[in-house]
Amino acid sequence: MTNFLSLADVTDLDALIQSGLDAKANPFASQHLGKNKTIGLIFFNSSLRTRLSTQKAAQNLGMNVMIMNVGQDSWGLEMEEGVLMNGDKAEHIREAAAVIGRYCNIIGIRAFAELQDRDKDYREQVMHQFAKYARVPIVNLESATRHPLQSLADCITIEEVRRADVSLPKRPKVVLTWLPHFKPLPQAVGNSFSEWMNARAQAGQIEFVITHPEGYELATEFAGTAPVIYNQQEAFDGADFIYGKNWSSYTQYGQVLTQDPSWAVTMEHMNRTNNGKFMHCLPVRRNLKVSDAVLDSPQSLVIEQAANREWSAQAVLKEILTSL
Repeated sequence: MTNFLSLADVTDLDALIQSGLDAKANPFASQHLGKNKTIGLIFFNSSLRTRLSTQKAAQNLGMNVMIMNVGQDSWGLEMEEGVLMNGDKAEHIREAAAVIGRYCNIIGIRAFAELQDRDKDYREQVMHQFAKYARVPIVNLESATRHPLQSLADCITIEEVRRADVSLPKRPKVVLTWLPHFKPLPQAVGNSFSEWMNARAQAGQIEFVITHPEGYELATEFAGTAPVIYNQQEAFDGADFIYGKNWSSYTQYGQVLTQDPSWAVTMEHMNRTNNGKFMHCLPVRRNLKVSDAVLDSPQSLVIEQAANREWSAQAVLKEILTSL
């Protein structure tokens, strides 16, 4: 693995999931791989789980870790080529990425969608510019369109539950549901989860369904061939896993089209499932998106999901370190 920007960089998803589970069972078994190597974690946006889990994973592998918040710890970075830099950006990505690449063996980048210009966001300019000029492996810590470390952690979590619960069907039903929110959020987590679940569905390992109000359709390259059901209750029937997430409109880009509270997940919703487990990437606004009763119930996997972020990051870093 050279970079980890999306699922396309994964050659064997089953093996990567197992690597995460192996790391969870024995966190320090590959500590020699990172000795005398450094990872730089570059944040354009806030983080809790991504920052801490990736730092911990790197340390488990024996790496040195440097963290920088762009615009607070550094100059603002200009991403466009051929511009007259007479604005608020003091340094160009050409120099910044090249220099960071000299200090680090691997660079992790977190840069959200701005939700102003769909074409610009979906070009993934920040990730591609770092990959172009840093000349070291790049790890996507959440970009404008994807959050692959989260999706890998989600796969690990579902696989753990599948192995522990013999009552689950051979192909458990996984439902991605839109949740209400009062401000526009990116499609990154919904996109990424769909991309990874579609891969699992194509391999015959799960049944995958997407449910959301009309107008919240994800881009075709992410939604794939998954059935889209506009009736949430119908989608929940018989589900084994419910994955909740809000996202703003892709077609009417960045807009909030509805805040319908009936889409928030409650125990009444969960009672339609096959004793289904509830998943969310966190942070979550309690009683706006999901009720306290669901989040605090034995059916909630949100803490275990978050804990598995460490092992998804460790699996990816291990594979990159092995190839250096």
